[in-house]
Amino acid sequence: MAKQGEERGMGMFFDGIIESMPLFAKELVAGGVAGGLAKTVVAPLERVKILFQTRRAEFHSIGLFGSFKKIAKTEGIMGFYRGNGASVARTIPYAALHYMAYEQYRRWIINSFPDIGRGPVLDLVAGSFSGGTAVLFTYHLDLVRTKLAYQVVGAPKINVKGVVNTEQIYSGILDCFSKTYKRSGLRGLYRGVAPSLYGIFPYAGLKFYFYVEMKRHVPDEQKKNIMVNLVCGSVAGLLGQTITYLLDVVRRQMQVQRLLASNSPELKGTMESLIMIAKNQGWKQLFSGLSINYLKVVPSVAIGFTVYDIMKSSLRVPSHDEAVIEVVTNKRNTQTSSLHS
Repeated sequence: MAKQGEERGMGMFFDGIIESMPLFAKELVAGGVAGGLAKTVVAPLERVKILFQTRRAEFHSIGLFGSFKKIAKTEGIMGFYRGNGASVARTIPYAALHYMAYEQYRRWIINSFPDIGRGPVLDLVAGSFSGGTAVLFTYHLDLVRTKLAYQVVGAPKINVKGVVNTEQIYSGILDCFSKTYKRSGLRGLYRGVAPSLYGIFPYAGLKFYFYVEMKRHVPDEQKKNIMVNLVCGSVAGLLGQTITYLLDVVRRQMQVQRLLASNSPELKGTMESLIMIAKNQGWKQLFSGLSINYLKVVPSVAIGFTVYDIMKSSLRVPSHDEAVIEVVTNKRNTQTSSLHS
């Protein structure tokens, strides 16, 4: 009996916390949990994908399964999670900002332009701007994650072709931040941000566009079905990533430019880098790792959207239309109270 009373008391305590949280805070928490969980699940595929994109000779020639075997043999299980600490440290605030900003931009557009339709274009625009916002605030963490993932324990300093002649080793996240900042300043921490923004605007917009559009065609009684959400998220991520993948390759190569051989041509602007990669490495390099990315994107985006919807339900976040009404009502109440005072 006492145990039941204690459980009831804890339940009321957490209910009170949830009720006291502002809407944007609930969306931040839901987005952060969704992003962190999804990123950790696909971390091994992300590590191999980065090695493919940045054209490490010892991995590029042995294929997907050969790469997995090599990492397991030389670095052990934890090798698959090299750089994942920086990845999760970046993904949690990124996903939190991404989902929250999407909801905020969506409500702002509806409130500012009441005549605008509630169709998929609204989700495309809100998703695009939210993706750009999240990238600008968290890009330096993504750059550190890529540099850490690029490193391979036991990799030769000079290979038979003489492609790699030096390799700067980072001992961890803070060490990577420190060395990158000392060497290149603030600009060094945002190297490759342009292709990231070019890529994230269409990708984030298309991701939300496809997901919301597909869920519109799902019967109301099936909208909370986990399998339905997983399928919708998978297709949304797959379509969005395919359209924007080559910009992701350019971004990764720009991020690890300083770790490559000194005789490699320097990658400068986004379009110039795109042309140089296609010319020097072949156009297929622009899609290197895409098959791995398909394996990664399907569970990642699917888990992200599904966990986000579950967290929204648990935190009692209202639906899109209910949230707009709630924000408008709160604004009116604030204005009324200020007039009376």
